[in-house]
Amino acid sequence: MYREDYARAGYIMLPPKDVEGRFTGREIFVFTLALLPVSLIPVFLNQAGAIYCLGASLFGLAFLFCGARLAHSRSNALARRLVLASVIYLPLLFGLMMVDKMPT
Repeated sequence: MYREDYARAGYIMLPPKDVEGRFTGREIFVFTLALLPVSLIPVFLNQAGAIYCLGASLFGLAFLFCGARLAHSRSNALARRLVLASVIYLPLLFGLMMVDKMPT
């Protein structure tokens, strides 16, 4: 998103030869895909229950969708949307975990 700004300041963005962002897009997709099962680890360790499992799955799929759209289209608007989704995603997971563990 800010590759040109960083280049003018003398910073090299990684990977430096991925000008079109194809490799970066694939990385984004792979890592958001990997995040889905990782976010469900608390369920398998009996640290969270069904509410968390359902919510984490839905939020993870939404986050994966944002990552897949960016990987496919590679626009600044989609990059901003993915950053916003990432900022929202983790607090939602923690909130779900708290709700799931609340005494009934």
